[in-house]
Amino acid sequence: MGSGTGPLFHFPPETVFIPPVTTARFVLAAALTLGLLEAADRPQYGEAWSRNMTSSERGLPADFDPVTRRGIRWSVPLGAPGSESHSTPVVSRGRVYIGTNNEAPRDPRRTGDRGVFLCLSEKSGELLWQLVVPKREEDIYHDWPKTGMSSPGTVEGDRVYLVDNRGVVLCLDAKGLADGNQGVTNESAYCTPKTTNGVPAVPEIPLGPLDADILWSFDLTREVGIWSHDAAHSSILVDGDHLYLNTGNGVDNTHRRIRRPDAPSLVVLDKRTGRLLAQDGLGIGPRIFHCTWSSPAMARIDGRRRIVFAGGDGVLYGFEPFKARRGAAGVARLDEVWRFDFDPEAPKSDVASYLNNRRTSPSNIYGMPVVDGDRIYVAGGGDWFWGKNEAWVKCLRAGGKGDTSATSLVWSHPIGRHTMSTPAVAGGMVFAADSMRTFHCIDAATGEGLWSHELDGEVWASALVADGKVYIGTRRGGFYVFALSKEKRLLGQVRLDAPISATPVAANRVLYVGTGRTLYAVAK
Repeated sequence: MGSGTGPLFHFPPETVFIPPVTTARFVLAAALTLGLLEAADRPQYGEAWSRNMTSSERGLPADFDPVTRRGIRWSVPLGAPGSESHSTPVVSRGRVYIGTNNEAPRDPRRTGDRGVFLCLSEKSGELLWQLVVPKREEDIYHDWPKTGMSSPGTVEGDRVYLVDNRGVVLCLDAKGLADGNQGVTNESAYCTPKTTNGVPAVPEIPLGPLDADILWSFDLTREVGIWSHDAAHSSILVDGDHLYLNTGNGVDNTHRRIRRPDAPSLVVLDKRTGRLLAQDGLGIGPRIFHCTWSSPAMARIDGRRRIVFAGGDGVLYGFEPFKARRGAAGVARLDEVWRFDFDPEAPKSDVASYLNNRRTSPSNIYGMPVVDGDRIYVAGGGDWFWGKNEAWVKCLRAGGKGDTSATSLVWSHPIGRHTMSTPAVAGGMVFAADSMRTFHCIDAATGEGLWSHELDGEVWASALVADGKVYIGTRRGGFYVFALSKEKRLLGQVRLDAPISATPVAANRVLYVGTGRTLYAVAK
């Protein structure tokens, strides 16, 4: 627990003896209270289960300088001018994982537009292995050019779960091929570009020690019939032996048609094999205005767990966690417990007719719902690209049964025209940004606006609360640090090299900040 130089606490000789287990609990509690224990890894996007954008890390910087390298432990190129990198990093067991593009190739044998998932040394940023996946061939709206892999990974033990740029769920060996090929043996074929007819476009490249090891795969397009839009974006939630993830089903390149209205929006896979176990079965498809962007969270309400999921129809759903039924065959349907319509006044049918209507349209939710105690916080509103100019942060009581839209709302706080944020809830405050360049601090109990700040550009990322600070980046490369306070205090502002889509991440006393071109590891 300490630094290795001595005990954390010294008791005087007259101290009464306490049994060892009680002593251990006391020391642990005291260390936590005094902030002496370091928080550790960040193996998924947001806090486990709750998805809250907070961290218990300490000793994080309030500013840094990428020009003089002050505060920069290391940095790694992600892309090149004209390309985009949107993925948020995750950190586990000495490794940092992040998705990006191939505009700055790490392997001269693998060039051209690709989706890339990097595994880096947490200590130095050195490349440990990478997954390089060809783009979708059929339509650029399936896999947008030079965007790369947008989904953050989820790490559990020595397994990394990811939805790649082709909409394929992958289970990867955290050690790559360095310990041999533990899973499928056709990684080389999967990583080889093909023509629209499925014929290899170039010769297969032999695998090496810096390549990824795929343990199993599940193709969402082929196996549940989704229609991907722009880029696959899903952060996988692990619960026991089960993986929960949004499928990314969305509109086609006309933005007016759902090609796969019967495809599920939420699925459950066996984490050991990738086998499909269950799906939502709610028929959300025809009501999707743009795409299924939001990843699921989990709540524990009255001692019962609930999967909390924001559909592409702007409705929050609460599901019973999947339970295998003895003797049951086929794919199960998740049991819906409750639903909450985020925007009950919005159109619910013929949604494509409201495309580009900035006054009236369905609402969309890009970020994730956040669970804090018996409250759920969520940000949403008119679609950023195609919808009305209204957005809100809302708080609802978790729980209930059936349609709780009229009974569970605690408060609603209007913000700018659109939002992509997952809220960060800490210290009795909620933090979220809108597309009108405004960063909001809201009272978590009442919904009252406490303060706001005009940023230098649009925000596609979410804020991180850690070490008494609030971090947020913009699409103009501005990186802001505020005090965690009900009164506005700007602690620092840094200009970075490219637009920021990634949410900052804190792990092991290091702050990770990703831009479209560079991943920075920042420490005091």
